[in-house]
Amino acid sequence: MSASMPLTTDPVAPDAWPESRWRHVARRPSADGLEERGGERLRWRVIMAIAVFALLYAALAVRLVHLGVASDPGGTAVAGAASDVAAARPDIIDGNGEILATDIKTFSLFAEPRRVVDPDEAAEQLSLVFPEFDRARLRRDLATNAGFLWLKREITPAQRRRIHDLGLPGIGFLSENRRFYPGGPTASHILGAVNVDNQGIAGIEKYIDDNGLADLHEAGFAVERGLEPIELSIDLRVQHAVRSELASAMERYDAIASIGIVLDIKTGEVLGMSSLPDYDPNDRAQVLDKDRFNRATVGVFEMGSTFKAFTTAMALDSGLVGLGDSFDASKPLRIANFTITDFHAKNRVLTVPEIFIYSSNIGTAKMALEVGSQGQQEFLGRLGLLDEMKTELPETGAPLKPREWSKISSVTISFGHGISVSPLQTAVAGAALMNGGYLVPPTFRPRSEKQAAQLAQRVVKEETSEAMRKLMRLNVLKGSGRRAAVPGYRVGGKTGTAEKVVDGKYSSEKRRNAFLAAFPMDEPRYLVLVVVDEPKPEKEGMAATAGLNAAPTTAAIIRRIAPMLGVTPLLTDPEEGPATTVAAIE
Repeated sequence: MSASMPLTTDPVAPDAWPESRWRHVARRPSADGLEERGGERLRWRVIMAIAVFALLYAALAVRLVHLGVASDPGGTAVAGAASDVAAARPDIIDGNGEILATDIKTFSLFAEPRRVVDPDEAAEQLSLVFPEFDRARLRRDLATNAGFLWLKREITPAQRRRIHDLGLPGIGFLSENRRFYPGGPTASHILGAVNVDNQGIAGIEKYIDDNGLADLHEAGFAVERGLEPIELSIDLRVQHAVRSELASAMERYDAIASIGIVLDIKTGEVLGMSSLPDYDPNDRAQVLDKDRFNRATVGVFEMGSTFKAFTTAMALDSGLVGLGDSFDASKPLRIANFTITDFHAKNRVLTVPEIFIYSSNIGTAKMALEVGSQGQQEFLGRLGLLDEMKTELPETGAPLKPREWSKISSVTISFGHGISVSPLQTAVAGAALMNGGYLVPPTFRPRSEKQAAQLAQRVVKEETSEAMRKLMRLNVLKGSGRRAAVPGYRVGGKTGTAEKVVDGKYSSEKRRNAFLAAFPMDEPRYLVLVVVDEPKPEKEGMAATAGLNAAPTTAAIIRRIAPMLGVTPLLTDPEEGPATTVAAIE
């Protein structure tokens, strides 16, 4: 048994150990060292794991982008289309806050042909939902490498559900803003229309785009609802009444068209304007119908004897003619190769008021000759009847006037032939004769009297306006405008029966009739113009002059709108008695 070291439980100091033992122990790591080196290895492993996963995700992302670019070059087209069709429009409201136009949400159908798996099946299935599709053409389109293709704009919810249930790859939907007009055709020519991309193409809708909305859309703004509504001067109640009575007149007199305008003569605000036939702006196909254009602002017509109001005002305003003056209308007036006659000839000398209420062509022509061609041009120019009228509506018509203003031109223009202007121009010029002599530019936007006063231009003297109010009132009481009378509202007005030109000659069978009215005549506030195109006699044996159709249509409109506009009727009116005579206003 070899000798060994004694066993002991007493600790032995390291310096008492043998050298070999010391070297062995010294080579072993301490507990702290092991912990430090293990933590370092763990950290490196975590870092490596993170790096590996990051590289994997980066590679996956690159691959996805690559696949997206390679397989969906039309992706940007889809995004671009979505951006374009999302553009919203502001509501349009009338003066009382009633909505005239607003946006509603709808869906449109599109395809990404490169994603379509089976063009034949897709074309067949889509054609079952939309029978109007050309299946062969659709199949060819879906078989291309195009990135984006519109299939149908503004589909119904039921159609969307059917397409969705088909589950066709590469076929999708985009949410769009569709313009909706709650009143349908009621104010169509004022509101205008938008195209399939919700961009204004006519009327107030185009005016809105031209005045900043299009720029906002192009800059990427105004793509959601929340835009301030656009308020118009239109009163929807008045607008409905005007359109309704015009439609009734067309039916009653078998006319081909009709026009109605209601104007605030102090502010120039258009409260109602209708031109029939009109269109439903919810149906874009109707907008393109050439017969449904806006005759109130685009159409220019010979307005017939309504121009006698302007000629009479011109003569009185010049100071060359007075209300007490007389002119010989006992025989036709011959100028050059033309002979001027009266429709209801009195064959005697007529005073100025008689010339007006009997609508004498001869007497009116002689008053125009007193003023002269130069004076006539200057006066009509002051009334805005020789230049194109500008309003918020982009649709306007330029007047047609003689190239050379000869003596015979002055004569025929004096009673509304030989010059063509728009009905709105006629209404605005007529308002100037009623409101004290100020020409106020028309507007379809709200305008106060103070704002109007800053724009108004005096075109006739106050005394001329007063005289014209008396003559207009007398014409309804005793003259050709008797059927325009509305008890309690003191209407004044002037008839206009203009023969239409057919094959280069005036036709006695086709007329365009008008009535220019204002009320209440003691202090006129509103002007109404009605035009009935090619009316037929209401009954066999009757004539078809303006006094028999345009005048009663005007009365029907005033009877309906006067209470809406707050005009209080007179319970008794001494003017309506038999004592009223021509001499009373001289």
